Amino acid sequence: MSTIGVLALQGAFAEHINKLNSLGVDAREVRMPADLEGLAGLIIPGGESTAIGKLIDRFNLREPIVSMAGSGKPLWGTCAGMILMGREVDADTRGPAQPLLGLMDLTTRRNAFGSQVDSFETELDMPVVSSERLPAVFIRAPVVSSVGDAVKILSQLPDGRIVAVQQGNLVATAFHPELTQVTDFHAWFVSLT
Repeated sequence: MSTIGVLALQGAFAEHINKLNSLGVDAREVRMPADLEGLAGLIIPGGESTAIGKLIDRFNLREPIVSMAGSGKPLWGTCAGMILMGREVDADTRGPAQPLLGLMDLTTRRNAFGSQVDSFETELDMPVVSSERLPAVFIRAPVVSSVGDAVKILSQLPDGRIVAVQQGNLVATAFHPELTQVTDFHAWFVSLT
């Protein structure tokens, strides 16, 4: 069976590993470039996007992650991971020196719903993942404010805000599937490997 990596520099990486393990999938914490070797895919978890971006650079992970994406292996960014995978952050929500991987042709808006106290749960339609509505947890979450032609919108809130996208082998969600009781999102991601 193939192994999925979870970037384990900061944020909700343990929860992703637990979800993968519950599906019988081998998961590996990724902290150094050597940890990426032999992986079938990579999850970039939620956390604080500026901190994660700086740690990616500090531990020389940028080039191997970009190379992994370019090789066609699936990558999935959740919440902060979505911000990092985009090419741009809306100017009025950009943090100080926000490092980005620039893998997906999208712009994100950080903290689009407000502060921590504005976190919420809802259910989303995401037909590529499930025929059922799925629970989604939003914690200081971003939204996608614009997409390029190659980006497919996978899910939107009722007000039209984009919260899940795919561009070839790259997936990004504004919410935290790892904090719900369902494994549908993780099972779908594993199916991309």
